[in-house]
Amino acid sequence: MKVVFMGTPDFAVGALEAIVKAGHEVTGVVTQPDKPKGRSGQMQFPPVKECALKYNIPVFQPVKIKTPESVAELAKFEADIFVVAAFGQMLSEEILNMPKFGCVNIHASLLPKYRGAAPINQVIVDGEKETGVTIQQMALGCDTGDILTTKVVAIDAKETAESLFDKLAIAGAELIVETLPKLEAGEITPVPQDESKATHVRKMDKSFGKIDWTKSANEIERLIRGLNSWPSAYTYFQGKSVKLWAADVIESNTKAEAGTIVEVNKESFDVATGEGLLRVTELQLEGKKRMDVKSFLLGNAWKAGFRLGE
Repeated sequence: MKVVFMGTPDFAVGALEAIVKAGHEVTGVVTQPDKPKGRSGQMQFPPVKECALKYNIPVFQPVKIKTPESVAELAKFEADIFVVAAFGQMLSEEILNMPKFGCVNIHASLLPKYRGAAPINQVIVDGEKETGVTIQQMALGCDTGDILTTKVVAIDAKETAESLFDKLAIAGAELIVETLPKLEAGEITPVPQDESKATHVRKMDKSFGKIDWTKSANEIERLIRGLNSWPSAYTYFQGKSVKLWAADVIESNTKAEAGTIVEVNKESFDVATGEGLLRVTELQLEGKKRMDVKSFLLGNAWKAGFRLGE
C-alpha cells in the first residue's frame, strides 16, 4: 500500500520502521515542527523525522494540519491510507476522508477504555493487569472510531510507564503491519466502540505527580511507577521537592501520621500512608542526581520522625 505516516515521538518510530520493512511505500511522513532543546536553544528534530530521513522519506511539518495549505500539501502524497501514531494534532473530516482507506490510528490502550493522551501512565496508576494496542479507523471524536484489530499486553507487577511504553510501541508496530494487508484485502470487519464502556484520560502534567500521603501505600506505589520517567511522582521535605523513583508496599497497622518516616534502614526508609507503609528505595532530591537510598543516606541524615509533604 501507499502510506502517509503521521507521528512524532519515540512511540511512533517502531511502527514507521515496521511499515517500511514490510514493503509498503511510505510516500511521506507528517510530524510536528522542530523544537528548541535545552539552554542552548538548538533545534531538535522529532524522533519520527529522524527515522524518515534515514529512509529518505519526504517530511512535512505543519504547524496546523487543518489549514487549506496543509490539506493541499497532504493531497500531493497520493496515499492509499494515512497511518497515525501519537501525531499530536487532530485531523479534519476532509483529511480523514482523503485516502481510499481513510486514516487509521495506533492507540496505546484497549479501546474504548483509556481514550485520550496518557493511557500508558493511567493503566499503571489504576492498577490494571493488562492493556494493549488498538488499530482504529479514525473518526472526528477523540479515539472514538471503529475498532479494526487489537493486541493484548500484560502489565507486570513492577511495570513502569517507561517499560510499558516500550512494550506497547513494539506491539503497535507488529499489529499495524498485520492489519494493513488484511484491510486492503477487505478481510476486516470494523467493530463500533461500546460507548457505555468508554473512559477518557486527560493529558498529564507535573501537578499530577504530587503525592497525597493520606492515600494508601498501594495507590502511591502505583503512582510512582505510572509516572516513571515523566512527569514523576514527588513530595516535599523542608521546602525542597523530592522525586520518588522506586518503592515497595509494606503491610502495617502503624498509627503514625501520613507522610511521617517511621523507620530508616541502610537501603530504604518507610513512610506512613493512609493505609500501610511505603518503603522508598530510590529517590532524587531537588537539584541532585537520582540515586538509591543507600547512597542518598551517606550524605543526608534522615531519620524516623521526619515528615514528608511539607
